[in-house]
Amino acid sequence: MTTATLRGSDRVLHVVWQDGKSADFPFLWLRDNCPTGFHPETKERQFDLTGIPLDLAISDVSVDDGAIVLTWDGETHVSRYDPAWLYDHRPGIGLIDPARVEPIHWRGDFSPARLPRATAGDLMASEAALLEFLIDAKKTGLAIVDGMADDKNAGIEMARRIGFLRETNFGTTFEVMSKPNPNNLAYTSDALPLHTDLANQELPPGFQFLHCLANEAAGGGSTFCDGFAIAADLQSEDPEAFRLLSETPVPFRFHDEDYDIRRHHMVIDLDPFGNLQELHFNAHLAGIFDLPADKMEPYYRAYRKIMEMTRSDTYVMTTRLLGGEMVIFDNRRVLHGRAAFDPNTGFRHLRGCYVDRGEFDSRIRVLSRTKG
Repeated sequence: MTTATLRGSDRVLHVVWQDGKSADFPFLWLRDNCPTGFHPETKERQFDLTGIPLDLAISDVSVDDGAIVLTWDGETHVSRYDPAWLYDHRPGIGLIDPARVEPIHWRGDFSPARLPRATAGDLMASEAALLEFLIDAKKTGLAIVDGMADDKNAGIEMARRIGFLRETNFGTTFEVMSKPNPNNLAYTSDALPLHTDLANQELPPGFQFLHCLANEAAGGGSTFCDGFAIAADLQSEDPEAFRLLSETPVPFRFHDEDYDIRRHHMVIDLDPFGNLQELHFNAHLAGIFDLPADKMEPYYRAYRKIMEMTRSDTYVMTTRLLGGEMVIFDNRRVLHGRAAFDPNTGFRHLRGCYVDRGEFDSRIRVLSRTKG
């Protein structure tokens, strides 16, 4: 049986659950999260925190029909809490998130055959298969779908099964092929060193979907590396380089006749809790570094170090995409590139789009509600 007692001097409600776990809930937190303060349909908070005193108190606590009931001192208001809901929202623990998937770091000895792989038909027909695939794709940051229809829209339909498409200055979709008057190196037959896309954007796109429609030209092998593995190794081997890359913002810029999009980012970006969150690495879109002169050389040493790591066989995986395959990868974790190819030897055409991380994670959470 769940028990609840007041600790007035600490201004908390102490709750102990049947499994022996316990937690303290501050009075203000409880009043702010009273179930009556949320809209019954939209679930949005309607309660106005400014309408109560900061020193509010609880005059009585009881357990009624399994619910914890609080009577507020000086108010006629009574709050009822489901103990299971309180358990899930214990202060300092945080709500369990099905989309919070522990990454599996991989390096150059990780065979492409070990990547998560699923068939397009299964993913389009089965939500259970889709959920399993999305979770696996988050673990490695890189996955493959095969059996794609010979239809330029097949990859787009798959991406939309997961979330809304992210539009950029290149459009909602983009064609990766050699073409005249390119405004991006991807639209040439040149080699592309490993990079993350659109580091110049305020928020670079999340997951990229690249559907291989044809890959008949000589050359053009796809390269990938796990930026999280590189960052983790750099932190261990060269802490000062890691510090500079994770604390120093540098400029990125894309500009052509119609756009001039600029943003400063850290090459290695940490979340508010100090955990590795994403990488911004694109030597082609790097702006002119604008650090103070006395900071420039130490930073260049660190920047060159991570660049060397992205070109080392220790980290780089090489594979050749086939027609009917689609690669899906986290653009803010996995760096991608390609070898040069000869457009005179055959046609090479990939069609791509983006689905942001938030959409990807949302799909995992919704599918997890009905798991099993």
